[in-house]
Amino acid sequence: MSWTPYLVSLAIGILVGVIYGAVQVRSPAPPIIALLGLLGMLAGEAAVQWLRGHGDVVASAMHLKSFAISRHSAPDPKAPPPSHSDI
Repeated sequence: MSWTPYLVSLAIGILVGVIYGAVQVRSPAPPIIALLGLLGMLAGEAAVQWLRGHGDVVASAMHLKSFAISRHSAPDPKAPPPSHSDI
């Protein structure tokens, strides 16, 4: 992976910020809102890519939460049957 595009993008962003500051122009969007929006877009894109690659994990998790019987409530197949005095 090459870091060159990221460094060029950062440098151009800083340059534009310096120009905006020198000319006393506000950026088109409040910086924190713009950055949070971009972060949300990247997180959403990464989540979709992860889900596409791990569909079996998601499907099994959905199935386990919907239909599975808890292991603790199921009887132990190796345990002896309960006697009448235990009940």
